[in-house]
This record gives sequence, C-alpha cells and structure tokens, in this order.
Amino acid sequence: MRRLLLAFLGALVLAGCGEKQVAQAPPPHRMTAELIGHYCGMNVLEHPGPKGQIFVASLIEPVWFSSARDTIAFTVLPDEPKDIQAIYVTDMGKAPSWEKPGVDNWIEARKALFVIGSRVKGGMGGDEAVPFSERSAAAKFVTDNGGRIVSFADVPRDYVLGSDGDKTGVVPESAPGRASLD
Repeated sequence: MRRLLLAFLGALVLAGCGEKQVAQAPPPHRMTAELIGHYCGMNVLEHPGPKGQIFVASLIEPVWFSSARDTIAFTVLPDEPKDIQAIYVTDMGKAPSWEKPGVDNWIEARKALFVIGSRVKGGMGGDEAVPFSERSAAAKFVTDNGGRIVSFADVPRDYVLGSDGDKTGVVPESAPGRASLD
C-alpha cells in the first residue's frame, strides 16, 4: 500500500512540473498627477478624454498614454515591446465627464468596445478611439456624437496610425516630419 501511495504522489509531482504557469495580469494603476504620456511627454491628466496604460513584462512601471488611440497604436507599432501583459483604457461609460475621465475606472482594452469616427476629438485634437465596457453606453455615445462601435481587434490600424492629411489621425513622432500621437 505504501508503494502505491508513493507512486501516486510521485506521479502528481511530475504532472505538476509539466504544467505551464499562467501569469496573472497586473491590475491597473490609479492615475496620478505625476504621470507622463509615452508619446507626447506631457502630463496625462492635463488632457481630456480616455487614457491608457500598458504593462510590459520587460518594464518595471506601466507605460502611460494621453489617449486610448495612442494606447492601441503602441500595440501595433513594430518598434514597441511585444511582451505585453495587460492593456487598460478608461471606461468612458463610467467617466464623470469627457474633461475628467476618472482616475481608476479602467477596462482591459481587449474586452472593451471602442467608438471610432465620432465628432469628439482626443486631448490633443486628434481622432479618438473611445472605450466602453457596455454596449449600451457605447451606443448612446454614437447616438450623441456619431461614429461606429468596434472591438479592440477591429480598430483599423490606419485609424490609429493614419497620416496628417487623411482625417484618421497622425503618425507617431518616430516618423520623420510628423506630429506626435499624443
């Protein structure tokens, strides 16, 4: 009986060694007055509209963005890190107002719905991808401001990386002769 028990325990240990450990995504941080936007180098709280933060495994602190659109752009730009652990954007359905989007009403961006192409502009005057956790809040925003609702995966790359003259936004500051995203 003892041998059987030892064999069973040994099998459990070996099975446990073969399991892949799933890392838990870090929780979102609360916005503070000291945070600086990754692309614009300006204080995140000085801009109206949704914000973003991305946790990258190779970095100690989250990367902050003055807009949700810039947050999405970070994920598609080839020179940015790809070891992303979590992407959070402001849930504008829970925001007190456009001017004061809130400091801790975050939603995981890959679970959010985004309104693109609305009349409402981001903090630096560019097009914005406005995030919502609930379809009803996104639909109300569309009724009031125009645009259309898409998932994170369906936000067009051109919308977040468009050129100055194409009405979809601006190219990141790493592109010569272009304005910054923030």
